[in-house]
Amino acid sequence: MKLFNFLSRIFRASGDLAIDLGTANTLVWHSKKGLIINEPSVVAVMEYKGVKNVVAVGNEAKKMLGRTPADVKAIRPLRDGVIADFEVAEAMLSYFIKKAMEGGNRFFRPRVVIGVPSLITPVEKRAVIEAAELAGAADVFLIEEPMAAAIGVGLPVDQPIGNMIVDIGGGTTEVAVISMAGIVCSTSLKVAGDEFDEAIVNYIRRKYSLHIGERTAEQIKINIGAAIEIEPEKSMEVFGRDAVTGIPRNIIVTQKDVVEACAEQVRAVISAIKMTLEKTPPELSADIYEKGIFFSGGGSLLRGLGILVERETGIKAHISEDALLGVVKGCAKVLEDIRLLARVNASAR
Repeated sequence: MKLFNFLSRIFRASGDLAIDLGTANTLVWHSKKGLIINEPSVVAVMEYKGVKNVVAVGNEAKKMLGRTPADVKAIRPLRDGVIADFEVAEAMLSYFIKKAMEGGNRFFRPRVVIGVPSLITPVEKRAVIEAAELAGAADVFLIEEPMAAAIGVGLPVDQPIGNMIVDIGGGTTEVAVISMAGIVCSTSLKVAGDEFDEAIVNYIRRKYSLHIGERTAEQIKINIGAAIEIEPEKSMEVFGRDAVTGIPRNIIVTQKDVVEACAEQVRAVISAIKMTLEKTPPELSADIYEKGIFFSGGGSLLRGLGILVERETGIKAHISEDALLGVVKGCAKVLEDIRLLARVNASAR
């Protein structure tokens, strides 16, 4: 028994992993080293006679989006926050877990905590768990993303207090009211960062007759994107293919363009917040009014979003400085707290 405990301590010293398996990006937090991976959830595969061979994963694969020959495809294995292609998702998870454990004890299989959407089905839960186990995980625990995000931004989720979190990821926006380590009410919609990008692509095609790719749209969103026009002079030069002539050309896109392009998606997010507030019990509503609404996820970094939410709801909006790390930090924190992990473990339900 003493030998077993001694070996367990040695193996556990190698560290465990917290994973934010996002539609747009996958983040991995090592319990001993902190954030060690932040790469796009993209896999480049070459398919021959029905067999998929992985060519590249993450950053290298994203560079290939829209630039691959016919026999190579850059695939996003997650859609709307859940696994759409199990085989490719398994390969991606395996790559990231092995990369995270490089230099560690090769006999050690880590515990893994993974953030998943709150509306994930039992079948989808099983798919995520199996993918992680096949990738080399010993024990796999799932946590609903809004819960993980709330923990990540430092909210007292285990207290009898109303906490409201809005997590705007790549594929889904999750709005939840949390109290006593449970989600009291929530709203999930498939409108998030990817839909913002798609809206920008469509807007530029309609207004400027110019075709641009999703990578270009994402850069526009990051550089000058906004929910309301707060920097009128801000603009960006964009290159694409003329929709009429097919010849490459450039245009100047303004912040006003992006505000107009994403207006419908922003309204949908605010409607989800209002809908969740309407479902919230009165006592918890009072807590939220006093404390405010907390935001996490890359989509919450859209300039002016907090101002617009405050204007529409009358409640203070708090945008986390580490918005991109909210879910993965929350997953990492529960690795350190066994009691909290037992209470918020979604895979047990």
